[in-house]
Amino acid sequence: MELFFRLSVGFNDFLKYYQGDATMVEVKDIEGRVLWINARHFRPYVTRDGIQGLFRMELDKQGELQLLQKLE
Repeated sequence: MELFFRLSVGFNDFLKYYQGDATMVEVKDIEGRVLWINARHFRPYVTRDGIQGLFRMELDKQGELQLLQKLE
């Protein structure tokens, strides 16, 4: 299953996830479904501006994350 969503989180806002104070990031996919994704999956995409962009997420049949990819 593929899901697409946009994420825009400033660096200071993401610090609470990066420091471990929060573990899950809530996003809405382009079809309006609410998704909870472990913040550790976003660490490769953090810049000094935070995290911005369109993402694609692949889940297996059990709903486990297989791939998180930044598209833009």
